[in-house]
Amino acid sequence: MDAQALAPPAPLPERLQRRQQERQQQLERRQQEKREQKVTEEQGEFFQRTFQAERAAVEQLLAAPALEEAALRLQQLRKFLSDSVRFLPSYDLRQAQETLHKLQGALNDSRDRLKPKKKFAFKCRKKEASAPPSSSSSAGPAAVAPEAAPVPSGLIGLECETLVKGAAEVEKRDVLLSDLRNCTVKLLGSPSALHVRHVRDSRVLCGPVATSVLVDGCSGCVLAFPCQQLRAHDTRDTKVYVQVTSRAIVEDCSGIQFAPFSWSYEGMDRDFEISGLDRSRNNWREVDDFNWLVRDVQSPNWSIIPERERITHWD
Repeated sequence: MDAQALAPPAPLPERLQRRQQERQQQLERRQQEKREQKVTEEQGEFFQRTFQAERAAVEQLLAAPALEEAALRLQQLRKFLSDSVRFLPSYDLRQAQETLHKLQGALNDSRDRLKPKKKFAFKCRKKEASAPPSSSSSAGPAAVAPEAAPVPSGLIGLECETLVKGAAEVEKRDVLLSDLRNCTVKLLGSPSALHVRHVRDSRVLCGPVATSVLVDGCSGCVLAFPCQQLRAHDTRDTKVYVQVTSRAIVEDCSGIQFAPFSWSYEGMDRDFEISGLDRSRNNWREVDDFNWLVRDVQSPNWSIIPERERITHWD
């Protein structure tokens, strides 16, 4: 009897041991889920506080107006949202994207309001060649006209034309290309901004654009340019060879294809220096589609041009 009293207790049956292990694992899972839920809630609260504070800051800069700083803060806010996607509920994500959309629209509207009235310096080469001499040139070699501030330049309403504009005609100017059909346009210089509107079945090649390229209502085109910002609206079946330092934006577009900028011309290095663009930054394949809010699914409205289909010899 004494030996039986001193014997160790019999081990639990294997079935009971498994049940005990399962209960322990379930308890640990619930505790882990609670910890993760708490972290997610804290991250969401931090996101909302930071996002709303930055949104208010951008709105104040737009009202100032301090548009360049507003553009920079808006770009940083867009990156903050992109970095936070993994823990944001879908509703909060859509709300934040809509806020960014509205802020970008307000920024574009403010830029348009502050631009000087467009006085187009040229429409076609024939008119430029036949332009009468200026009063300063008639005064003789000694007369030197004062340097004028850059004025917007444009090519409007042309068809089946091939036009080449040098740096003197586009450098630091706001250039508009509008209502062109079956044209080829080469801009050898660094514009301050480029607007491509209602252009059909044409090719537009441009040197480094210091700020924004706005493409609106175009179709069947091939476009190539480096720029700081790119926004395409109501455009379809167009190939864009781009170097862009921020993320490109498309809206109400279809059939847009992107590839890295590959056009070159003599003097481009100088034009990059004038533009101030950072050549080491190229987000050519980073595109935000304002009509497609599903972050984990590729938008059907834009795609990458396969390498075998890209233009390599532009001339």
